[in-house]
Amino acid sequence: MSLLSACANVIPPCNAKISPPSSELRNTKWELVRWNLAPNARGEVRSRQIPQGDSSNPIQMIFDANGERLSGSTGCNRFTARITEDARGFTLDQIASTKMACAPQRMELENDFLYELNDYRTIVRNGDQLLMIGADREVLSFIQKNNPTK
Repeated sequence: MSLLSACANVIPPCNAKISPPSSELRNTKWELVRWNLAPNARGEVRSRQIPQGDSSNPIQMIFDANGERLSGSTGCNRFTARITEDARGFTLDQIASTKMACAPQRMELENDFLYELNDYRTIVRNGDQLLMIGADREVLSFIQKNNPTK
């Protein structure tokens, strides 16, 4: 019972997914540039190493022009997800990815990214920055890249 009452005091509520309207993100491309791990016991935030830039196979997300699909690259494999929207914002489901083998570190990064994509709690857009905040308090920071071709 204490877990339920504690969850009720969290804003946004534990099960809420808050995001801008998907129409704000239509036909946009984003690249992961920073991954903050959850704060440790002393409240310190640590960053996870991630590949960046075109030659490093970065993690990228593309919102389609219709506002129905999210697709992109985990740096190793391609992924896709369905976007559904309600009064609380949009959610992602039906997440699927290709299954090519990569180096163990890349596979671990990919698995963790797909977990965060499936279990985020909040997405916040601030101009050309997009933050995906996980239930585990990890924060993935993306910057907007040139719009994909239509």
